[in-house]
Amino acid sequence: MDLSGVFPALTTPYSGDGSVSIADLKHNIQQYNRTGLAGYVAMGSTGESVLLSRAEAETVLITVKENAARDKKLIAGTGAESTTETIERTKRAAELGYDSALVKTPYYYKPAYKPENYITHYQRVADASPIPVLLYSVPQFTGVALEPPEVAKLAEHPNIIGMKESSGNVQRVAEIIASVPDGFQVLVGSAATIYPSIVLGARGAILALGSALPEKCVELYSLIRQSQHEKGRELQEVILRASKLVVSECGIAGVKYVMDQRGYRGGVPRLPLLPLKDEQKKRVNALLEALEPAAMRA
Repeated sequence: MDLSGVFPALTTPYSGDGSVSIADLKHNIQQYNRTGLAGYVAMGSTGESVLLSRAEAETVLITVKENAARDKKLIAGTGAESTTETIERTKRAAELGYDSALVKTPYYYKPAYKPENYITHYQRVADASPIPVLLYSVPQFTGVALEPPEVAKLAEHPNIIGMKESSGNVQRVAEIIASVPDGFQVLVGSAATIYPSIVLGARGAILALGSALPEKCVELYSLIRQSQHEKGRELQEVILRASKLVVSECGIAGVKYVMDQRGYRGGVPRLPLLPLKDEQKKRVNALLEALEPAAMRA
């Protein structure tokens, strides 16, 4: 399974009553189908997966599957705190037709978790999964990270085909790539580091910013693959500024706000996350206006 390219970390839109809006999610997917995105990641961190019920998560997975273009690869976030629950969610994603499962690290009992805990967890999930597994290390949310030696050990498993590395640390990405077999696919989760990560050997990217500026994230990936490095570095600078404000500073609410400005349906996040304040909206609007020639025209 080739995971080259850019995958947006899909957001979850809500209706006025706070329920998941199937209509808005369908609209977004149909819009994304017209772009060069390689596929979609549903129920990841940007999708507010930890704030949704099991039934709501399934609704999202079904809606994405039913509306995705046939050439788009589908990745489902299935990680849970227990190995048993993770296996159940992963099997369900396979039943729904997803191509791969993105499994975040358990983190609640982090003082008790040693490398052997993570290795055993992922090996058991991969043994039971009908679809390939991607490791998911996102220390900014979980407070724990998969280290290169752990990744190298897990890369030996035939059903663990890659990982999403979201630390934003290019050195860590390089160390992981150097420690795994050539067929193991590293996808970066930080839009600010697409250029150096791809040059170092990352296969692609799963990006929150990909939901807000999909065309330009895809363009940057294409420039790198075509060895147009000067243009690639210039566009990376643009994307870095956008990522810093929209994703790092404003979070999911920022991603959703930019989506609203660009014809997608973002809306507001679910409590306890809060929507942007007026001052934040002004800063984002100013950024979008300044980036119009370079980053907003697809």
